[in-house]
Amino acid sequence: MAVELKRHRFTRSDYHRMAQTGILSPDARVELIDGEIIEMNPIGSRHMAAVDRLTSIFVPRVQNAAIVRVQGSIALGDNGEPEPDVALLKFRPDFYATAPATEEAALLLIEVADTTEWYDRTTKVPLYARYGIQETWLVDLNRDLITRHLDPTPGGYATAQVFRRGDSLSPLAFPNLPIAVNDVLG
Repeated sequence: MAVELKRHRFTRSDYHRMAQTGILSPDARVELIDGEIIEMNPIGSRHMAAVDRLTSIFVPRVQNAAIVRVQGSIALGDNGEPEPDVALLKFRPDFYATAPATEEAALLLIEVADTTEWYDRTTKVPLYARYGIQETWLVDLNRDLITRHLDPTPGGYATAQVFRRGDSLSPLAFPNLPIAVNDVLG
């Protein structure tokens, strides 16, 4: 007879208390996904280079119109605090110092994937859709492409568009800001 194991789900409050009390060390590379604390893979040089390229593309072009958050968290409900590689957030003068950025603040979330491609595609991207994030990009370093996800539903994104080298794409929030795939992939 199979026994279903019960899992203990953590809230964002639990997660932050664990960090404050030292259960999670300050340098722990973890994120809270659907109430579970997930250890993140170390960041490789190709991954970091893509994040750095995205940062250098977005920061000067959206300054004072959006906040570019690099590998920082976004609060999703009571049980989620993922850390997308790059997030474009609605501009707030306090830079979200007084309250966390939530799904309402997210203009674009970007995951850069090499060793984490399957996890990002099957766990994080659908999570963003469930919370109504209007646009998510998955930068796939293994396949040399960017998949743009649009039209969020509770079951995932209804639209996925693939952009390859030589193509350009623009964030929904900034339609006059073309981004060359080559500039992201290097």
